[in-house]
Amino acid sequence: MVVDQSNGQESSRVAARWRDAGLTIQYEPHGARGLGAAQNVAFARARHPIVAVLDDDCVADTSWLHVVASRLGGRVDLDGVTGRVLPLDAVGPRTFPVSSRVSPVRREFSGRALPWEVGSGNNFAVRRDALTRVGGCDERLGPGSPTQGGVDMDLFHRLLRGGSRILYEPDAIVYHERQTREERRARRPMYGRGMGAAIALWHREGDSSSAYVLREWAKLRLRQMRLAVTRRDWADVRDEVTMLVSTARGLSQGWKLANGTR
Repeated sequence: MVVDQSNGQESSRVAARWRDAGLTIQYEPHGARGLGAAQNVAFARARHPIVAVLDDDCVADTSWLHVVASRLGGRVDLDGVTGRVLPLDAVGPRTFPVSSRVSPVRREFSGRALPWEVGSGNNFAVRRDALTRVGGCDERLGPGSPTQGGVDMDLFHRLLRGGSRILYEPDAIVYHERQTREERRARRPMYGRGMGAAIALWHREGDSSSAYVLREWAKLRLRQMRLAVTRRDWADVRDEVTMLVSTARGLSQGWKLANGTR
């Protein structure tokens, strides 16, 4: 499925070229902007009861689809599966891993769980009926939206809040491109702002767990900052300060979005 939000014709030409080569591709131009909007279109057009998602800078392990399909197919009480995100080999100055999930420990999540412990948006699969129950992605969040981040954390949180059970399966592996130090740093504000905005939106919906999530998020960032100070890694200290400041800005932005303004 290709959801094209661009103004040009290049994406449609690429999709047509691959269709001519025998690959089954659905192509749909879409005027709305943002990852959340694109994923909602893809979820709605999917023909199977389970959808699997990874990012365009990730490479799936050869057994990835088999693992997520077998876990969800074998457990009617599961609505989602996430997994490990491991760094690809370094290429030139692109040496810094990002968005990694390296734990080899299998865990199940339900109820009041912290969304960043559940997984990340570059490696997950979920039942379509569960997505329908929570209304899909919040299009106010994520890359291409006003907040630029948080769409995956918000989706996991709302799935759990709605009664879903999600399995972190370490055998479900995707590999993520590394980035330069500058590229990694450029993502910090998006992560913090997205998380803050999502928490503010939950609070305005009357979600009593929003304060708990905010407190745990701040504690995580402060722990990371203390570790960076111990290592005398002042660049990482600055990155954590950026995350905290961006979270505060995201809280303000999320409050405005909940009121229908930007």
